[in-house]
Amino acid sequence: MSVDSIYVHKMWNDHELSKMIKGNVPFPMLSDQDGSIGKLYGIYDADAGVETRGRFIIDPDGVIQAYEVLTPPVGRNVAESIRQIQAYQLVRASKGTEATPSGWQPGKATLKPSPDLVGNVWKVWKVSQAFDRKRSS
Repeated sequence: MSVDSIYVHKMWNDHELSKMIKGNVPFPMLSDQDGSIGKLYGIYDADAGVETRGRFIIDPDGVIQAYEVLTPPVGRNVAESIRQIQAYQLVRASKGTEATPSGWQPGKATLKPSPDLVGNVWKVWKVSQAFDRKRSS
């Protein structure tokens, strides 16, 4: 979503994005020309009439689980966004019985939250790292 019109989005897709990926843009592009959505999320700069780059991960209940706001010169990492969405989906599906450690990747070991885990995450992490290395060799 951006303050750009749907016509600017089409031009960007046809003349830029189509040269970087096959086919059309793989997600819906929305126009927030008046900045009303950007204002709600605190990323709209009314003086400049632009929105700062923001990424918001919103769960099915409408709760913001994560967000990242970047200044224009810094690009986003789509792979990291997808990894985080997969992590949130896994945690949600487990109903909180699993957590993903730092740098977790799909298929890798997760943590089982409990009082016994407090102060011992490093031990579980060390064992899971050894397990992951053994599994991948």
